[in-house]
Amino acid sequence: MTHPVHTPVLAADGGLIRFALADLLAGRTTTMHIELTDAGAAEPWLTRLAGAEAGLVALGQGQADLVARPELGRLALLLWLRRWWPASASLGIPSLDPALLDLETAVATADVEDLAEGLLDDFEASAAELFDTAIADGALLAAAAPVAGEVRELCARLAAWFDDQDDVVRAEAAARFEMAAPGQRAYALAAGTDPVAPGEGVLASGRASVDWARVPPGILDAAEDTVTWRIVAAASATRLEVVVAGAFADAAITAFATHEGEPFAEVPLSLGAGRFTGAADLDETAARLAARVQSGQITLVVGVADEGVAGTTAEDRAEVVALVRARPPEARTLAERAAAASADEEF
Repeated sequence: MTHPVHTPVLAADGGLIRFALADLLAGRTTTMHIELTDAGAAEPWLTRLAGAEAGLVALGQGQADLVARPELGRLALLLWLRRWWPASASLGIPSLDPALLDLETAVATADVEDLAEGLLDDFEASAAELFDTAIADGALLAAAAPVAGEVRELCARLAAWFDDQDDVVRAEAAARFEMAAPGQRAYALAAGTDPVAPGEGVLASGRASVDWARVPPGILDAAEDTVTWRIVAAASATRLEVVVAGAFADAAITAFATHEGEPFAEVPLSLGAGRFTGAADLDETAARLAARVQSGQITLVVGVADEGVAGTTAEDRAEVVALVRARPPEARTLAERAAAASADEEF
């Protein structure tokens, strides 16, 4: 099965709607593949999208390839951006502001609700929830300045939509939205570990890459080889030190050292200046292991180490980065345009 990083998807009521990542990132929406999980739940919206005859065929087969609807493709792309966008200072791919993404996703969600009522029943987030998240704690105010006119337009559209839904409180909140001064963010891809102290020795060391599937989105630089680790022997204890360069935001993450697939040490990581760092003393068994194996036999995993996670490979990540870097300017989302405008202002 294709990894989710390659396949933007909408979890509809009674089915999944998948798109080709290359198509959406290139700004075109050609076909969409629908897989039904509950024909009864899916029938109303599928009939509205495909028509009575084609919908009946799809219901009988349990799947269908249909001409893509732009509204569905846009929402699928925005959801993909929120989870998989490969922000990286070293690769020249800017971070996307979560508040702007949430606002645009709220509008896209409302558009899909209008297109096919019931399609998004039990969806992961409603337009109302996304709007609430976008404006919470002044986040949208801080992010909106580079694209102020577009933010106003989207808020006006949401105000009208909320009014149609008889959501008076949110309609008023969206209608009276005003801009504030822009916030500035700077991210650095930090250097590796510090020199060892006198009397200490490095038993093993190496570099590793972060598997995007094992960490929360928008936290770390998406480039390869951003993890530096070493096992240091000292008189008092043997410790594992880890540095993960390129921190965009804080999160609770842990690094796990493994040998032949079995974890033997873990290091809670803390946010610092442009990086996450951490160190932990090894127990006697782990220290003996570190002393007798070669560095290449030790693997460092950042984030969730559960074997059940469908991880990304270096090839997966390289393909996504290439598609993102080739993305035409006219296909950019609001958050991407804001990031580009901010970058132009800085330089």
